[in-house]
Amino acid sequence: MRRLAAAAGLMMICTLGGCQTDMEPSPAELRASWEQQNIVPQNYKGDLLAFLRTYLNDPSHIRDAAVSPPVRKKVGLGERYVACVRYNARVDGKYAGVKQSAAIYVVGKLDKFLDGPKQSKEFCSDAVFAPFPELEKLSR
Repeated sequence: MRRLAAAAGLMMICTLGGCQTDMEPSPAELRASWEQQNIVPQNYKGDLLAFLRTYLNDPSHIRDAAVSPPVRKKVGLGERYVACVRYNARVDGKYAGVKQSAAIYVVGKLDKFLDGPKQSKEFCSDAVFAPFPELEKLSR
């Protein structure tokens, strides 16, 4: 009986020991997973409008709105689709000046909105902007 218990214990240790192997994905698998998430955003303007409606304190009466189409840019481990947006919104009833921001898309959806001057300059320095009248028509 003791031998049976020892054998069962040894089998259990061996089985559990097999679970301790390093099962982390390889760098190639990580790159492939990252790349699978790069889907061209089909509704990037709609995503931006929905986000900015809640992000801005006063989304009405925006002026000088412009947007760039999403292009692949170096972000983190690889590339992501990035669209840039410029606008002049009111803060405390006065226009605050033109602000530029970068929107990063993952799986075709808005994932991050970077509005810091350093970040937007990094991603938007070569952006090709087109008028964005839909943003100028936002309301509360």
